Amino acid sequence: MLGTGAVTNRREARVVALQVLCETDIVRHDASLILDRLFGEFDVMPRHSEFISDLVENVLVNIGELDSIITDYAPSWPISQIAVVDRNIIRLAVAEIKWSVETPEGAVINEAVELAKAFGAENSAGFVNGVLGSFVVGMPKSNS
Repeated sequence: MLGTGAVTNRREARVVALQVLCETDIVRHDASLILDRLFGEFDVMPRHSEFISDLVENVLVNIGELDSIITDYAPSWPISQIAVVDRNIIRLAVAEIKWSVETPEGAVINEAVELAKAFGAENSAGFVNGVLGSFVVGMPKSNS
């Protein structure tokens, strides 16, 4: 998925996380082994390897909750019928929105849409944007 051989920013880090999640989803390989392999293949800065590992772990530990959220916001699409790439982009973005305080919701959605444009089908970006936009609108707001 990456051509440069180096992971130099968060967008590239998300590509690596997406690759891990898709491989885990499709062939059920162990995520930690995939991470080790990809970290060996790409020059990943320590802050990005931690970001990637945290994203992947948040998705895999909370996959039932994430899939339930996706089902709530894409009720016409059973989770098993959503394309693997789209499903994992949405899982990744929802996990980042819910459990990472570092990145604003809008930036996470934008990054997810860009991933969908790059790796999904023709209509993936619109689908991903719609599900994530509905999710963010439906989220309870904190009383800060």
